[in-house]
Amino acid sequence: MKKLSKNAKSNAVTYAIVIVFYIVMQILSGSGTLSSSLTGQLIPICVYICMAVSLNLTVGILGELSLGHAGFMSVGAFTGVIVAMSLQASVASGPIRLVLAMVVGAVMAAIVGVLVGVPVLRLRGDYLAIVTLAFGEIIKNILNNLYVAYDAEGLHIRLLTAISKSELAEGGFMIINGPQGATGITKLSTFTAGFLLMLFTLFVVLNLIQSRSGRAIMSIRDNRIAAESVGINVTKYKLMAFVVSAALAGMAGALYAMNFTGVAAKKFDFNTSILVLVFVVLGGMGNIRGSIIAAAILYVLPELLRAVNDYRMLFYAIVLIVVMLVTNNPTLKNGVNAVWTALKGVFVKTVPVPEEGGESDE
Repeated sequence: MKKLSKNAKSNAVTYAIVIVFYIVMQILSGSGTLSSSLTGQLIPICVYICMAVSLNLTVGILGELSLGHAGFMSVGAFTGVIVAMSLQASVASGPIRLVLAMVVGAVMAAIVGVLVGVPVLRLRGDYLAIVTLAFGEIIKNILNNLYVAYDAEGLHIRLLTAISKSELAEGGFMIINGPQGATGITKLSTFTAGFLLMLFTLFVVLNLIQSRSGRAIMSIRDNRIAAESVGINVTKYKLMAFVVSAALAGMAGALYAMNFTGVAAKKFDFNTSILVLVFVVLGGMGNIRGSIIAAAILYVLPELLRAVNDYRMLFYAIVLIVVMLVTNNPTLKNGVNAVWTALKGVFVKTVPVPEEGGESDE
């Protein structure tokens, strides 16, 4: 039997982490061990894992700092809400409406990613970060002034001017009502849907990284001039990574919005982009498995520290600082690796392998 390649083994471990997490959470939830608060955080955890993995494609693999990831999430969220609520009468199945909402949310986020990426990706470093930050705030302000309603005549969409119910046909309803956001949403998201989205996100990102296109993207990160000198189309591959990242964020946003009865644009502000960036940095730039672990632990950590309510955010900050020091300080990192190697030596015994063609009998 042909041995698995190093990449295949690494991917298998990454998928296994997600699968084991899903199974354990299902068992704990079914047995009533998880609190209602932690149970309610399972879907957001899946969403933020997808967000962290997709942002790592731009920040870690492409090597460009983006601070507008929450903007793509909001595009997917509000597009998904519009699709799901518009199809309530024609599509009775909740899971089908959820899938359609996520797919259309991904397409819209990808389109916005192209529109933003074509001019923006000509910039680098701090300039790119500032422009993507501005994009996220622009999207939030547009959504704050967006009014969408639905009736027998179809969708009614306006900017700045509110839509009154008297303008709608009988049975019409508001979907997005300006600063109030989307209200009256039918909750369609499930933990299983979040699990499947995590697997899909990993499948897309890992296969892209290990493909010819992925190697081209990483070569741009390592040395742009050298990549251009061997004929790599820098603009094409930068835009590819940026748009794929945006589309996955749009899917995560649709799943997130469908988990609540109401969602407002203010949720997808600069702080959300920074939160996801923290997950990526602490998990390791370019380390997909690290992003998964960091997003899951750091998102739920404030809830686990609720027992020390007065000091929980202090402990949370201390944990962030310690993790940052360990991952970025070579001395501390080597110390942790040495301890881990020693523990492995204690608990994992190596079996000596006999030499080939041993001594012949005389």
